[in-house]
Amino acid sequence: MSTDKDGTKSLDAANRTYRKMTEDPVASLVIKLGIPTMLSMLVTALYSTASTYYVSYLGTSAVGAMGVNFALQTVIQAIGIMIGQGCASQTSRLLGAKNYVRANALASSGLFLSLIFSAVFAVLAIIGLESLLRAMGATDTILPYAKDYASIILLAAPFMAASYTLNNLLRSEGLAIVGMMGLGLGGVLNIAVCPIFIFVFDWGIRGAACATAICQMISFVILLSHYLRGKGSMKMHWAFISKEFSLYGSIFKNGLPSLTRNSLGAVAASVLNLMAGRYGDAGVAAMSIVGQVMMITNAFLIGLGQGFQPVLGYNWGAKLFERVKKALDVTISMGTVLMVFLGLMGFVFAQEVVGFFEVNDPDVMTVGVLALRLQCSVAIIVPVNVIGNMAFQVIGRTAVGTLLAATRQGLFFLPLILILPTQIGLLGVQSAQPIAEVLSFFVCGYFLWHFRQEVNNRISLQKGLNQD
Repeated sequence: MSTDKDGTKSLDAANRTYRKMTEDPVASLVIKLGIPTMLSMLVTALYSTASTYYVSYLGTSAVGAMGVNFALQTVIQAIGIMIGQGCASQTSRLLGAKNYVRANALASSGLFLSLIFSAVFAVLAIIGLESLLRAMGATDTILPYAKDYASIILLAAPFMAASYTLNNLLRSEGLAIVGMMGLGLGGVLNIAVCPIFIFVFDWGIRGAACATAICQMISFVILLSHYLRGKGSMKMHWAFISKEFSLYGSIFKNGLPSLTRNSLGAVAASVLNLMAGRYGDAGVAAMSIVGQVMMITNAFLIGLGQGFQPVLGYNWGAKLFERVKKALDVTISMGTVLMVFLGLMGFVFAQEVVGFFEVNDPDVMTVGVLALRLQCSVAIIVPVNVIGNMAFQVIGRTAVGTLLAATRQGLFFLPLILILPTQIGLLGVQSAQPIAEVLSFFVCGYFLWHFRQEVNNRISLQKGLNQD
């Protein structure tokens, strides 16, 4: 338990964070929180991308196996992010309202929940591994590689999921840099040791899995140590783990949009692999490469959005609606500029980007280059889709947040990826995601516009009350 002195230090830290989140200029605050979060998201994306690059020297089927396992890892991440966001969307508001006791209970209970749920998933996945991988798009030639990789990754599933939970909790109290350091060090280490395990130790694709698993464990230890040392606004201790069913219900409720978004992402990736597999291992490999590239591109935007979330949550909890409006406008504007630049670069240099993976397969190049250019062509509208979903989740509008989370990969992409290839062949596989982005833009834009109107009404009401 903490001493009075430790408690005073924690309260002082919480008060400093509160003043920063509610008084610092909004634009600079979003940028300060967004950049380290962006970097941590980028490094997270590089975990898988670096492995795919090294594995590409093992052949097209090995690259396809990375695409299959991307879907599997997305499920593990979905568990950690769902619980982390389910806690973080509440803790940022609780910290804004200075309710530290409830915030501590959520943080401690969330970590416990993440470890348990991901461990259960890993056990079930190992039991039915071959069937699971086939459902995720593994062909007969891809399956051996996919099994070798997945059997090791699943052993590290609890640490992987818990790292995402801890990262979300750290961001909710404005400590994005700490999260960046934890995930970043693990990611850099993974890039360094992965080729050693694959080529020097001659472990092949198992080496890539071992490198990723070990580095995820290291990231978990780094992130957890922040709380074990009593730093930050929140405290984490086994004694704070709640026995209240309602608290866990609130975590699942607030995390539902994230679970929906990431689970549908895993399902979408699996169906994409299955449809691309109709065109051979080259189809799966090409779409896997494009998925990895777009994951890096979107990491910049998602990182910016996750830097925006605690700013929105704190100020919504503190009822500072002028700052809420400013945060929304600034983030959408910056995200649009960012994605226009990245989309243009990806479109112009699509052949070089796909060729970077050294697949030495002309079919992979043909499929991948067009698919990448199609996705980059709609990059300008992606910020509305991503930021809109994040905004509703962090203020506790679960129903709308879940709906918006389901639009891109569920409501639109899944029907498109199932229908278009039967009508226009391979082009349907390549164009399903860009079309889904366009359709999602109209839905997310509609709700985001109404939210901004609501914020304007709250501002007007506050001004009226102040004048009275």
